[in-house]
Amino acid sequence: ASPSARATPGARARRGVVSTICRRGEVAREIVFVRRDARASAAGDARASGGRVAAVRRGSKRAVRGETRAIAANGEELHEKSVVDARELRDVFNESIAAMRTVTPPFAQEGMEENKDALSEYDVETLVKSDPVFNAEMSWLAFNWRVLAMAANEEVPIFERLRFVAISARNLDEFFAKRVGAIKRQAAAGLENLVKQRGREVWTPQETLQNVAAEVERQVDAQAALLEDHIVPALKAHNIYLEQYDDLSKDLRTKLGDYFEAQIEPVLDPRAIDPCHPFPFLGSLSLSIAVELEDAFKQEKFAIVSVPAALERWIRVGDSKDSSEQRFLPLEQLIEANMEKLFRGCNIRDTHVFRVTRNADIERNEDEAEDLLEMMADEVRERRFASFVRLEVQDTMPEYIRDKLIDSLDGITLTDVITVPHRAPLGFGTIDSLPVNFGMDIEMLYPPWSPRTHPRLEQIRGSEGTIFSAISEGDILVHHPYVSFATSTQAFIEEAARDPDVLSIKSTLYRTSDNSPIVRALIKAAENGKQVAVLVELKARFDEARNVGFAQRLETAGCNVAYGVKGVKTHSKASLVVRREGKKLVKYVHIGTGNYNPSTAGIYTDFGLLSRDDQLGDDVSNLFKFLMGHHYQERFNKLIVAPLRMQNEFVEMIEREAENALKGKPASIIAKMNGLDDAVICAALYRASQAGVKIHLIIRGICRVRPGIPGVSENIRVVSIVGRFLEHHRAFRFENNGSPEFYMGSADLMRRNLLRRVEVITRVYDPKIQTELQEVLDACLTDQVLAWEMGSDGRYYRTPTSRQVAANHLAHDPGKGRLMKMAATDGLHVALMADTLKMMKRSDKRANLATLATKKVKKVERAPKEVRARVLKTNAPEVNDKTDVIEQQVQAKAPENTRPKFDDVISVEEGVIMRSVEDSADES
Repeated sequence: ASPSARATPGARARRGVVSTICRRGEVAREIVFVRRDARASAAGDARASGGRVAAVRRGSKRAVRGETRAIAANGEELHEKSVVDARELRDVFNESIAAMRTVTPPFAQEGMEENKDALSEYDVETLVKSDPVFNAEMSWLAFNWRVLAMAANEEVPIFERLRFVAISARNLDEFFAKRVGAIKRQAAAGLENLVKQRGREVWTPQETLQNVAAEVERQVDAQAALLEDHIVPALKAHNIYLEQYDDLSKDLRTKLGDYFEAQIEPVLDPRAIDPCHPFPFLGSLSLSIAVELEDAFKQEKFAIVSVPAALERWIRVGDSKDSSEQRFLPLEQLIEANMEKLFRGCNIRDTHVFRVTRNADIERNEDEAEDLLEMMADEVRERRFASFVRLEVQDTMPEYIRDKLIDSLDGITLTDVITVPHRAPLGFGTIDSLPVNFGMDIEMLYPPWSPRTHPRLEQIRGSEGTIFSAISEGDILVHHPYVSFATSTQAFIEEAARDPDVLSIKSTLYRTSDNSPIVRALIKAAENGKQVAVLVELKARFDEARNVGFAQRLETAGCNVAYGVKGVKTHSKASLVVRREGKKLVKYVHIGTGNYNPSTAGIYTDFGLLSRDDQLGDDVSNLFKFLMGHHYQERFNKLIVAPLRMQNEFVEMIEREAENALKGKPASIIAKMNGLDDAVICAALYRASQAGVKIHLIIRGICRVRPGIPGVSENIRVVSIVGRFLEHHRAFRFENNGSPEFYMGSADLMRRNLLRRVEVITRVYDPKIQTELQEVLDACLTDQVLAWEMGSDGRYYRTPTSRQVAANHLAHDPGKGRLMKMAATDGLHVALMADTLKMMKRSDKRANLATLATKKVKKVERAPKEVRARVLKTNAPEVNDKTDVIEQQVQAKAPENTRPKFDDVISVEEGVIMRSVEDSADES
């Protein structure tokens, strides 16, 4: 919607609020504007929800707060009694959920330029710097819409849909703690400082915060609508119920009252708020209850009751004889219902649940730190008392209570208040912690998947071979979670810790699990007398406390521990094992795209390369000299290392493709990563597209590049895959004039990764591993189930016409992409699981044949004549007049031995992706 459309929301509201949601979501976003403007401008008793009608809670004590007046953007009071009531708003977001299955975000994002003709007038430098073209926060929220779309997908099992709602909510928690916290620090630094860093094409921090708040409220409303109108009713079909306290029977309330007194009340700490009792400490992401009450002298009082995080959020309740029913009640509702027991002698007028988030983006000065371990331990403590960045309230909370909280919470302004529909619990992120007993009801969950052992590593099980002998036969690519982490990467470290011929182990740890087997193996190696050096990155956000503990344990065990490189984070995933073999020392290395974390290895997709290549071993050895000492080296044999030269080398490879395209040589780029925002890289990609390079970007999260801009990015395709597993690996392919180069490693092409982190990417030379990488990349580009196609407007589409782009890539299958067809019909993850099972069957068959070959077989001197004749007759080709025809058919089916030239892979015009309003509505 244009700015002029926003100027008169009242006029459009008078014409009738909603009937359908159009392609750009204009009607729904009008409602959001009215809500936010009303909240910002209305005074007195005007409702913060812009007209929602609250349900009566706890009998007559909670009155209906439905009468409202909403103020338009121009300040004119609307004459309608209720511009947007709860039912109409709910209808809007239910229609947005239907639209979300084919387009995300379902609403046009505030402040973003969507017109491709307008974008075509921008030069490349403006495209990569302008916030209306790309804003990191809005792009991140667009990704979270794609996560939420998984919850709206009715083909996903119902409890998995619930989990995706919870994941999207936890994503928002981290978003506010990290990104919004950083914006608030940016605001404190001043606008002039921001302009010096990024130029004048950027939004002010306040504009960013306002646009973020509007977008977040839309997501929260969609989350609530998904829960109440779609997921919770579907759970009832499986005998799972999310209860409201008011709906419980009298007997059950009595039992819960006894439970409250015995198990909950002793833990609670009710706090009066007055001159003698200051506002209590509230932890980040904690739930609290604001209490309005009258004391024995009829004086109005105010109190806060914190909901203890140590107690389970969801209480299992039930008074039905049918044991198959599972009913759950939120803890805060039980506390609200028994509030009189905490304030005896007082009259409880009302209660209001709220939730706070604190800033996790704390400024640190490493130059002045004498001990980084001590500094990070202090930072973890300091974060508990950081300023607040978000206040979540339900839409039944009166403005005067909301304002009282704003005044009491350091850092909170009206823009930071997120209003959540009262029909949904605050803190959606815990909704998947329901203690459900699934029993035999397997339809509620994804089919179980157990990672398999890599065939090359399976061969050494039960034999005298070791993992080192398997690696010596050739490089091994492990693909998690399809290939087991425990029997590959973890086994590599564990066997090195036990092997008497291993002399030293070096490794980097960024994030790992509690009670990590990797840490245990490193400690065991040190106890066995091996030289162990570990770089533990203490600055890994939200894992600082865990990593501090690991660093201390490793030091106590006798390992040499470094805490990172000053000024940058060490995000690389690399390990080096030095082993004595005969008279020489051999270096074995592991380079991965994911953390040494067995927990995330089961749900994140990552590559790991195991190798004993001499040059690669020397490179990793020199890398650890840089990490642990004062060694400095810009160029390596097979590694590309950030922040030394990675940005420059990628720009050089992109420019090489552009030069080849201008000369009429084969030129294409395929890049798979989590995010892309580096302006230098993006500008190089735009220029390469203008030169004719076919560019395929597979980017799960934020992306600065816009495809389909006339004259700029018509040769660029952007795909985002969101599904059962979190796409996490980074892999790159450059055509290089018909001699493709493949790379994999830890780095996204993000500015922070290229300039403020130690990252490692290795070139892959092994032809078999190159084929494996190519097959995965091709499968991503042909996926028509999990993949979203970005349009020139910056939104993502999953419509029959947008799927035609993936079908184009499938049509250019050179005959070796065994994953492509299944990925197109069943999705990438199903295809890879099925392929892993097939690979294991082939491995088992080869193992059986090898076993048979070693058996002693009784030699037969001569077979009967009739048997020999029958064998000859069976094995001989049948010669007849159709032989030539058969040979022709075989030749016709023979696969090509070359990859497609990509000249026609991106051949669909923008109209394929950008659909009309009517077509999109029909598809929904």
